[in-house]
Amino acid sequence: MVTQEALDAALAARHGAAVQKKLSAARVGIAGLGGLGSHIAVFLARLGVGQLVLADFDRVDVSNLHRQHYFLRHVGEWKTEALAEQIREINPALRCTLHTGRVTEENACRLFDGCAVVCEAFDRADQKAMLAEAVLTGLPGVPLVGGSGMAGVGSANEIRTERPMARFYVCGDGVSGIEEGAGLLCPRVALCAAHQAMMALRLLLGETEP
Repeated sequence: MVTQEALDAALAARHGAAVQKKLSAARVGIAGLGGLGSHIAVFLARLGVGQLVLADFDRVDVSNLHRQHYFLRHVGEWKTEALAEQIREINPALRCTLHTGRVTEENACRLFDGCAVVCEAFDRADQKAMLAEAVLTGLPGVPLVGGSGMAGVGSANEIRTERPMARFYVCGDGVSGIEEGAGLLCPRVALCAAHQAMMALRLLLGETEP
């Protein structure tokens, strides 16, 4: 049986004690737990981030399994609960706050209050815009890391992280979408999620440049 002390020691050994101390004390919000958000959450859990706020209104569907971090046993479960179960298997000490419902302009700031970083992982442009306005105006000092453009089979090198505003970071190729008939495939979606998780990590460590 692996103890929590052994897990903590392994993280500190791999990341450095000073880095791990910052990560363990951090609270990160993730809005949307589909192809982007589910992978972001798992990446941050493996980093040993101390607290995650996980928000989504949907249940796991069989059509999600080709690109989202869920398994057959999770079909029919709330995404919040299915993801929290996986995170407990990675690091039982990580605290998850679950919001099983829609993130709206009325509740976004309350849900993500106290987060050092918020990651946007919605599908629809209007939801992305809503969260950006809510966080950037209602949570002073909190950076938002969003995703835009990860559809199709374009080169992995087209996925990048940019900083259009002081507290706003956008990961993706910026153009590809399912509207053009391009599918969403796991490697490219997960690559974009990795960019978002990496930017969140950098921000938690005081690095503000993409």
